[in-house]
Amino acid sequence: MITDFDKTTQDILVELEKTQRDFWNISRPTALFLYNLIKNEGLKCGLEVGTSNGYSGIWLSTALKSNGGTLDTIEYYEKRYSIAQANFEKCGTADIVTIHPGSACDILRELPEDFKIDFAFVDANKRESIDYFNLIHPHLKVGGIYTCDNVLSHKEKVQTYIDAINSHPDYLHTVLDLPAGLSFARKLR
Repeated sequence: MITDFDKTTQDILVELEKTQRDFWNISRPTALFLYNLIKNEGLKCGLEVGTSNGYSGIWLSTALKSNGGTLDTIEYYEKRYSIAQANFEKCGTADIVTIHPGSACDILRELPEDFKIDFAFVDANKRESIDYFNLIHPHLKVGGIYTCDNVLSHKEKVQTYIDAINSHPDYLHTVLDLPAGLSFARKLR
């Protein structure tokens, strides 16, 4: 088992996995990949678009916390971000997580120019994937990593984003064959 996760956190993750379809959570293999990526890369400043009940955020924030980092996460639905906040508190990461309630595009447009991240994970409205990418791009540090879930399961809805990131000269991009498909890109310049 993951050493950063205490028994309470492990139990909460197992319980949340039972509601995966209800809350559109990522798969455990995808969560474990992102967790290991953050840990191994030493990433510290994360941004998540699509908090839901906090399942992915627990994985992300636990890895970021062990690196001395923080997580900003955005959720549109009030009921979901309230559940997520409670889950972050139970898992001991609420102190490094800031939940931004509201429309992701609106919140991303209002980010200060000096808001910089080295990691982004997008798992929200698939038709807005291109908008999220365009709005996050200026905030992602060179060498940073941009990820987006559901690029195989919702291919037609994210195709504009896939085309844009594949042709963007600042990114090296691939799609990983994780459940639902994970877009993985490193910002080169």
